[in-house]
Amino acid sequence: MVCAVVSVGMALAEPLSVDSCLRLAAEHNADILMSRLEIEKAREVKAQVFTKFFPQVNAGFLAYHALNPLLEFGIADIQSEDARKVLQALYDLVKGETDVQNEISLMRHGLTVSGTAVQPLFMGGRIVNSYKLAGLGVEAAELQAAVSERDVQESIESTYYLVVGLKAKQQTADTGLALLDSLQRTVMVARRAGLVTESDVLQIELKRNEMIASKMQLENGILLASQLLALQIGVDSVEVAPMGSSKGSNVQKFEGTQRPEVRLLALRVEAEQLRKRIAIGEALPQIALGGTYYWGNPVKQEYNHNGLLFVTATVPLTQWWETSHKIREHNATIRQYELQQQHLTGQMELERKQALNTMMEAQALLRSDSAALKMAKENYRLAVINYRAGTNTLTDVLHANTLLLQAQNAITDRTITYITARRRLKDLGN
Repeated sequence: MVCAVVSVGMALAEPLSVDSCLRLAAEHNADILMSRLEIEKAREVKAQVFTKFFPQVNAGFLAYHALNPLLEFGIADIQSEDARKVLQALYDLVKGETDVQNEISLMRHGLTVSGTAVQPLFMGGRIVNSYKLAGLGVEAAELQAAVSERDVQESIESTYYLVVGLKAKQQTADTGLALLDSLQRTVMVARRAGLVTESDVLQIELKRNEMIASKMQLENGILLASQLLALQIGVDSVEVAPMGSSKGSNVQKFEGTQRPEVRLLALRVEAEQLRKRIAIGEALPQIALGGTYYWGNPVKQEYNHNGLLFVTATVPLTQWWETSHKIREHNATIRQYELQQQHLTGQMELERKQALNTMMEAQALLRSDSAALKMAKENYRLAVINYRAGTNTLTDVLHANTLLLQAQNAITDRTITYITARRRLKDLGN
């Protein structure tokens, strides 16, 4: 896994331990930083749901002006002819003594300012269960951040020990080349004395060229792996501590505790159960208490105010048909997650046993590798002595040299296998 980072734009001259690399990654690795932002987002979602427990308050403003009154009514609009005649006669008697018109015009222009507050009393448990669901979301985000950080740590440790191993093999190659240089001087002295043929000179030269090519490959590998490590921890360049100076990560793991993947699956089950309750709540009656107040002149010219309290009740009548299918869907999803839990439990136990076996095997094989290295060193020493005495060929010496380098590299590979297996076992909760 290649981890993105937020580069801090610095180069570190001092060799870094694996713990130092992990501390830098905790501050600058983008995967870790983004997972922390997911926690922040989940907390904000929970805070959003919490606001649903309180009254929802709205304010309104209305102003209008019509070309013609929206409501007009006069004597001429009365349907009864007799009534019209009576009212018209009365109006004719008093119209000279009053400014009352024979028609009423309303809603030509108006202004209203209002406020409304609605407090949910019963929503079928949807608000409560939504708040619990948001709480599970926060816990899930925290666990996912822990998983992300652990995965980044594993990736960084893998790259770190790749660099360490390549550098150790580079040192081995340097040692092997030094041995060949010493042997070459011996061969050249013998060649001038006429004790060996040109074939021996060519054999050792060929072996030196192979060793130099191998060193170049190791140098290229170290360069690329070091660049990857620097990218993962957010620096421009990095130098790692040599083999043996770092004993593995001391960063807090999940040792002896439940692995976060297990709890994440449990949260999935709990979350789906809450979603089922929310679906049931959508089919239950909903009751809310509200109040409103307004001030203005929406109808008449005079400004006035008024207020009222109200209770609303909504009873879904056909919702249960759809809800019954939703419940079956949620039950099937819950069963899926439960099966995944069972599978994951067995899989994790197998992974733990594999990591333990790998660590124990590497530890045991290191002992035999150390014995093999001692034998290879002694075999090479005797091969050189016998070659100088004329009882061995140069081919025997070069073969002994190859075996010596292979034995040294085997210890390097086995040590890294042991360290990474031990780290893996800590991650899995030994």
